[in-house]
Amino acid sequence: MTQVFASPSTYIQGPGELFNSAQYIKKYGQKVLLLSDPTVLKIVGNQFIDYLKKNDFDVNLATFEGEASESEINRVTEIGKQSQDQIIIGLGGGKTADSAKAIADNLNIAAMIAPTIASTDAPCSRLSVIYTDDGQFDHYRFYKKNPEIVLLDTKIIAGAPVHLLISGIADALATNVEAIDVRRANADNMLGAKQTIVAGSIGQACEDNLFEYAELAVAANRAHVATEALNHIVEANTLLSGLGFESGGLAAAHAIHNGFTALSGEIHHLTHGEKVAYGTLVELILNGSDQKRFEKFLKFDLKLGLPTTLARLHLADASDEDLMKVATQACDENDTMKYMPTDITPEDVFAAIKAVDEYSRDFQGRSVMELD
Repeated sequence: MTQVFASPSTYIQGPGELFNSAQYIKKYGQKVLLLSDPTVLKIVGNQFIDYLKKNDFDVNLATFEGEASESEINRVTEIGKQSQDQIIIGLGGGKTADSAKAIADNLNIAAMIAPTIASTDAPCSRLSVIYTDDGQFDHYRFYKKNPEIVLLDTKIIAGAPVHLLISGIADALATNVEAIDVRRANADNMLGAKQTIVAGSIGQACEDNLFEYAELAVAANRAHVATEALNHIVEANTLLSGLGFESGGLAAAHAIHNGFTALSGEIHHLTHGEKVAYGTLVELILNGSDQKRFEKFLKFDLKLGLPTTLARLHLADASDEDLMKVATQACDENDTMKYMPTDITPEDVFAAIKAVDEYSRDFQGRSVMELD
């Protein structure tokens, strides 16, 4: 049995660290390819470019066009080839990070991922989720190494929209649920090997920190201040979840998320984490979790305003045929449903999707009656 654990070479987290990063970047060269979107450039990217130039870096800006698709990755790869850059910096959200890793792989150069939001566990991993140009899940792309640098400036993250931090909490909350099921199945993690003890411990630490500090961190984010609670959650959302999902493995929750891409409409206005939140509840049904554990997650999601019903997913009018499309997509042989401890069929997934909706609506109805 082969066990494999992976991580970035260097992880940095703290207030003001983006503008203290030259010391880390220069180890990989002076020619920088910066990938960032127009919104992030206005908020902090243009200031970061000035900082890099003052520190004698040759900066080549590639404006990210919004989708982690092969066509976008190839477009920016050509830019990097022409300028012979030595390191790419992905400054922004999860799709920027996933694209930057793919471009670094294409160019065989170093990668630094600098998230401006704590909404995803993508920064630390040696894989990317690749979408079609119109936003449908396409495939996972794997690399031979993790990013050289992952840097989170908590001052910037404290100023980001609160719903994005909550989305990251929801995504991270799937980490331990999926890792436990992968371990029970004796299945492979995202590195194609078995879990190490440390991977399981990281998954549990991720879950523990989320339940303990999430509400305090959300309050800090609303006030746009970096507190110790926010620091805990930024690390849980990014480092613990990133290491935990990659070396622990993915199972049903993320497969359900990918299943939702089979549908069109308002659901795709929700964030990745908001859809994963529902997928996590579905996985708790599929793995036979007891009522106490299921309600622990349900209550937590409701406190944070995450979707726990089909109506909140903008699927109130979805037909059973639509939900079977989601279930069938989630059970695609190339996705991670196969890493559950038991064989899961589309019919099982369909039933669990419906059961979560019914239980949540009933639970919320009972809670309102108790208040009355």
